[in-house]
Amino acid sequence: MRELPRQLGPYRLVRRLGAGGMAEVFLALAFGASGFEKRVVLKVLRPEHVGDAVYERMFIEEGRLGARLSHRNLVGVHDLGCVEGTYYVRLDYVDGADLASLLARGLPGTALALHIADELALALGAVHGLTDDEGRPLGVVHRDVTPANVLVSRLGEVKLADFGIAKATLLRDITRAGVRKGTYAYMSPEQVRGGALSPASDFFSLGTTLHELLTGRRPFDGETPLETMDRVREAHLGPLEEVEAELRPLLRACLARRPEERVASAEAFRALLSPLRRARPEAGPFELARWVQGSAGGPAGARRPTETVLEDEGAEPE
Repeated sequence: MRELPRQLGPYRLVRRLGAGGMAEVFLALAFGASGFEKRVVLKVLRPEHVGDAVYERMFIEEGRLGARLSHRNLVGVHDLGCVEGTYYVRLDYVDGADLASLLARGLPGTALALHIADELALALGAVHGLTDDEGRPLGVVHRDVTPANVLVSRLGEVKLADFGIAKATLLRDITRAGVRKGTYAYMSPEQVRGGALSPASDFFSLGTTLHELLTGRRPFDGETPLETMDRVREAHLGPLEEVEAELRPLLRACLARRPEERVASAEAFRALLSPLRRARPEAGPFELARWVQGSAGGPAGARRPTETVLEDEGAEPE
């Protein structure tokens, strides 16, 4: 691990939160007049990619895309900078934990699971509805809707993070040969196959996440990563015996093998979800905050997800 610099442009780095294939993530402090101080998160291009035109272009497009996204359920991107040739983006600091860490400590219960899914559907609605300055749809697909990319604050906020691997059809598609972007266990069948992606792919990933929220496991897990990917390709869901009967149609609507047979919009997803939520005890930010604080077992720090990139389609993922 490289030595942590004390300063990056106007920001003081506090600690390293994580790293992925393209970037490292740091907790940092921003300062202003009269003792102003604010915690932020900086995503910094990895040293080995500095000067690489392909990676720098990907990183810049990530920052530009993130700047267009403004929604309460999305982690905000507020700055794109370059210091001595190193690019960084400034993100919201979320005082809480990622959903993967929380699930490792226990399930939230059905009502809260449905609330989290509802919040994520709103986030995806904002992502999929993004337009350019002329109002033309950009066709953005997040491509990595996973619990590790969902941040839940101590106040009960739900925020979808990490647009580093999002793709916009009107932006230049820069993808190295042999790279499968996303986290394979949450991919849609068409993503595993390397096919064209649409919003329906993100809702397949949301369905996988919801299944895990309800049962503690993912619906297509196999003994090995390659077996899991084969099961995702087939998307044979089975009887869903671990899931309450009235919830099964929602999961089946998300986890259909063919994209055209799935829900493909936030509106369609929430139309199926709404009666299920009404039939259960109220669950919202207050109840979610209580779960987060109870699961954290003490003061919670910001937990940023790392990027997951499968480097070689022909090799078995680690």
